[in-house]
Amino acid sequence: MRWIEVNRCGPLCGTVRVPGSKNSSLGLLAACCLSDKAVTLKNIPDISDVRLIYDIGREIGLEITHSTDAVTIDPANLCSAEIPLEMAAGYRASYYFVGALLAKFKRVKIGYPGGDNFGSRPIDQHIKGFEALGAEFEFYSDHYIVKADKLTGSDIYFDMITCGATINVMLAAVLAQGRTTLRNAARDPEVVDVAVLLNKMGANIKGAGTETIVIEGVECLGGCTHTAIPDRLIAGTYFMAVGAAGGDITIKDVTPEHLMTCIVKLQEAGMKFEIGDDYVRAYLNSRLDGIKLETAMYPGFATDYQQPLTAMLTGAASYSKIAEKIYPGRINHCTELNKMGADIFIKDEKIIIPGNRRLHGAWVKASDIRAGICLILAGLTAKGTTYVTGVEHIERGYSDLIDNLVDMGANIRYCSDSSDVGLLNA
Repeated sequence: MRWIEVNRCGPLCGTVRVPGSKNSSLGLLAACCLSDKAVTLKNIPDISDVRLIYDIGREIGLEITHSTDAVTIDPANLCSAEIPLEMAAGYRASYYFVGALLAKFKRVKIGYPGGDNFGSRPIDQHIKGFEALGAEFEFYSDHYIVKADKLTGSDIYFDMITCGATINVMLAAVLAQGRTTLRNAARDPEVVDVAVLLNKMGANIKGAGTETIVIEGVECLGGCTHTAIPDRLIAGTYFMAVGAAGGDITIKDVTPEHLMTCIVKLQEAGMKFEIGDDYVRAYLNSRLDGIKLETAMYPGFATDYQQPLTAMLTGAASYSKIAEKIYPGRINHCTELNKMGADIFIKDEKIIIPGNRRLHGAWVKASDIRAGICLILAGLTAKGTTYVTGVEHIERGYSDLIDNLVDMGANIRYCSDSSDVGLLNA
């Protein structure tokens, strides 16, 4: 068994650089399957979800080579659209291979998406979009098959804003015949990032970052070089680490525009920020105040921030209330925080955080990526030692979290039955 051992620390200080966006990278890497030539991607994070995509890619014929700061995906020998079921079940965004492979192979076989354990993430909007383009679905107990002899552009309205379906249907539409219009589309920076890559490859996409995306189908795509955007969710994690433990840190290699909703809410809680062109300094010199908020799709307050924010607010001077509107089942971290003395309760589907709590260490389990970060932040403020299990979830989204926190003054280490100290990905 592996776990992360966290002890209370003093204020955090120092500088940290943010890697490329995990959620962008999953779409970018799948998009390379659409090309007829090699694509070079920079700033792709070294995390387990990405390594799993490399494994899937090699299984279906992609040639994947690494250099010092880039990965090159060559689809010249792409030979299959049957994704190994156990691999597809290993992470949520495996469904991007449907959008990326359907036009070339006309039939894709894939397992149901896996990943985070906090309730169902339905793919009904993906299905709606593909069917509008002319695809047909066959569903089985452990996999599904998508078929389309021809993809034809269509006018598609998403019943709910969904980043995953927006990217997936956009991938399929770039090689469809005619025009596709996506309405009520997600506006996330990750959607824009994938659209920028596709346009560099020769696609014709307009409106990414707005509610309406228009895609004119093209016959083929070519190679290019592209740099993934910084991971706004990791940047927000470091903001909240300062909010929990106190301190003064500078976060470099970020796009501040992508972080403004998070920054504004943390300012409301009492944090201070200095914003530059590609950096943000976050610091805290007074006690936090409780806040109220609802999670929302971008540009609203991201659901991925909710869990680390919950940990941060346990020590605030007054109560806080969070309404989780994107994934109401994303509350497993509250049970674990209560083992540490947080006294959080759920009322009318809202997370009520009393504040003024002095946490104590305990054995706790991460049920997904952000829940793991939440528990680590709680451990930074708790009396005694906190032991966080479910390390594999954290590894899916963070490559060097432990090292970075140690460099900033945290008392934290990776442990296992066979070795009691090391790096998170050792």
